[in-house]
Amino acid sequence: MNLAEKAYESLFPNKKETRRFVLKYSAKFKPFNANAKYDSEKIVFSISKNWEEFSEELRIGLIQSLLIRIIKQDYDETFELDLYNKFIKNLPNYSKIDKSDPELLNSFNKINKDYFNEEINTPNLVWGTNSFNKLGHYEYTTDTIMISTVLKGEQELLDYVVFHEALHKKLGYKKTKTGRMTHHSKEFKQEEAKYKTKDIEKKLRNYLRKKKLIKALKFF
Repeated sequence: MNLAEKAYESLFPNKKETRRFVLKYSAKFKPFNANAKYDSEKIVFSISKNWEEFSEELRIGLIQSLLIRIIKQDYDETFELDLYNKFIKNLPNYSKIDKSDPELLNSFNKINKDYFNEEINTPNLVWGTNSFNKLGHYEYTTDTIMISTVLKGEQELLDYVVFHEALHKKLGYKKTKTGRMTHHSKEFKQEEAKYKTKDIEKKLRNYLRKKKLIKALKFF
């Protein structure tokens, strides 16, 4: 029985899964990253080779965290899943901070002062791709805020997206009543609603529409 099968049996002890479980370690992933792909015949778990150095219990917890995203059914609480969630939440405290773009750092410092009393430790701050769909992302495993380059030079809009990602760093993720994890909990939404510019999301949508139109015109 491989780790994925152990993870499933512990998580869903009264359910039978007919698909095969495949576990692969990949050197292509960043430290602690993982994903799962599935079809009607198998579920393939691909995880960073860094995980090979950690205990079987922690790796089972990782696989279980992926399983509950795929199999949206009630599951049993497990020691391994709890161990994994605690591990991930504490990773930012041990991450190496060595990436700090000046524009993003300026935005983060402003947001940290205005909304968090400068209590949030500075994470890695980097630009991502020129994405319209994913404007920002907080990566717990490396303590990194990544922002889409479509917001370069747009201070007001950039500050809001940095604020949103800083909230993820501050609050982490919460368990819902169904036992699943959410990054946008009730507490998160309440904190986000305190942003001072009340029409900022409308401004953001209008800006993105304009940028998309310009991009389309350039294409043709």
